Amino acid sequence: MIEFFTIPGVILIVGAALISLFSEKVRPALFLVFPIIAAVVIVTRPDGYTVTGSLLNYDLVLMQTDTLSDLFGLVFALGALVAGIYAYHMKELGQQISALAYAGGALGVVYAGDLLTLIINWEIMALASTWLIWARRTPETDAAGMRYLIYHILGGGLLFAGILWHSVVEGSITVESIPMEYTPANILMLLGVAVNTAIIPLHTWLSDAYPKATHTGTIFMSIFTTKTAVYVLIRMFAGWELLIFFGAAMAVYGIYYAVICKDMREILSYHIISQVGYMVCAIGIGTDLALNGAAAHAYNNILYKSLMFMAVTAVMYSAGTSKMFHLGGLYKKLPWVLGLYVVGGLSISGIPLFAGFISKGMVIDAAGYGGYESIMLVLLVASVGTWLSVGLKLPYFTWFDKQKYEGELKPIPVNMYIAMGILAFACIFYGVFPNALYTFLPFETGYDPYTVYHVVEITQIALLTFVAFWFLRKKLAPELTTVLDLDWFYRKAAPPLRKVFVTRVDNFYDRVEDAILATAGFLSRKFKNPMLWLNPFTDKKNEASRYSPSMEVVMSFIILSFLVFAIAYLI
Repeated sequence: MIEFFTIPGVILIVGAALISLFSEKVRPALFLVFPIIAAVVIVTRPDGYTVTGSLLNYDLVLMQTDTLSDLFGLVFALGALVAGIYAYHMKELGQQISALAYAGGALGVVYAGDLLTLIINWEIMALASTWLIWARRTPETDAAGMRYLIYHILGGGLLFAGILWHSVVEGSITVESIPMEYTPANILMLLGVAVNTAIIPLHTWLSDAYPKATHTGTIFMSIFTTKTAVYVLIRMFAGWELLIFFGAAMAVYGIYYAVICKDMREILSYHIISQVGYMVCAIGIGTDLALNGAAAHAYNNILYKSLMFMAVTAVMYSAGTSKMFHLGGLYKKLPWVLGLYVVGGLSISGIPLFAGFISKGMVIDAAGYGGYESIMLVLLVASVGTWLSVGLKLPYFTWFDKQKYEGELKPIPVNMYIAMGILAFACIFYGVFPNALYTFLPFETGYDPYTVYHVVEITQIALLTFVAFWFLRKKLAPELTTVLDLDWFYRKAAPPLRKVFVTRVDNFYDRVEDAILATAGFLSRKFKNPMLWLNPFTDKKNEASRYSPSMEVVMSFIILSFLVFAIAYLI
């Protein structure tokens, strides 16, 4: 029993329950305690450490450690800690509980050794994260949260159905690598994981919900859901070639929308889809270098993408808007936020000396070494789009454009700067000292990112992209437009589907209900005195003559005969 409460995910979920007992002055500091404890547990448990249990005659492995799980577990715990520092000024109990439970669910998935434990934590993540959208309490976020929840109920249902099918066919619920066989169970599980990975066309929940979440909620959401799904893909579906092409499509698709979007958080949300595409592609390739690249890119992505979301959210917190149309000229007013954002932008763009250069290079080179030259070219093109959209366009129109922000700027809390500073340091540290990252990776690697060819290639691409942006910057200027993704089809289909499956069904049940109530009322009135309407010889004016003994005998005989025939028929 004691071991159960040393499981990292359980520590955070228990913490989510405990902080509700304390005042709002204590909760922000107490929030930070539980990710620290979880991190200590992770670094002190050896490979192969397990915690077991049982449920419904199933042997459960509640915690199972190895290099891969520790990599994701450690970055999740540290991500929760830094996000907690960023949200230190936020006092709302509901968000604090949801964020800790959400992080606990992610850690529960990472350390799950059986599929039943995995799906339970998977659903904890879905439910807890939904509140981070609803907590903003606007009609728009209410709708976005419901769409988000429906998507994740669908994904969880598919995954659970696949797990049940798999357990019946294979007789096992162990989390393990699955051979590339397109059986119904495998397809269902892969589809369920694909929803959380935001594999197109199952991705619209991400770009719809993340920009609408609360200021601090977006930070937590950018860390956990997609990266947890990437972990499960590495663990269970490595080498599935189909993922290569979906991953490459995600990398380009996300970039396209990032270039045309005008909202800062929406741009970064589409970039999550693009960056996860690199990881999915590498998982499909399945070589040691590719899987190391996928794991390293997930690790780095949590660092620099969280940093970028923190920076744009700080601008949003201060200026009151995330629309670039209303911003510009902030470089003198928010210089530190600009500098911290630039570190994240250089990292995600794969510029030398920053973390993304290491992991993105591993993925692209793995595609080339694996014989997928066309995929390697697609990923390089996506890198150009990344640098163009979040490395150049977003900071330019937010901080340097001629349009000046006219309103008052709200002071940014110091805790926000501290959190961003920690992540910026990590992005530079791992870019300069890649061996520090290699020690966490699941396979041994002798990969050297700082070859002359690689550095010159990326530098040339970055310079040429900068020149192209400078000449095209007026065409990329933000406008007040709404960009619809594949959810356009859902929204167009919604009114007629609602009419058929909601309005008409509702009207039908209303009519049935009216008919039932009318019938019940009629029978209630008539059966107050059944003999009155069953006996045609009754004198209705004379109350004393209503009951005829002879007629009662006749009616009793008829009813008894009916019952006898009914019983005989049934027998």
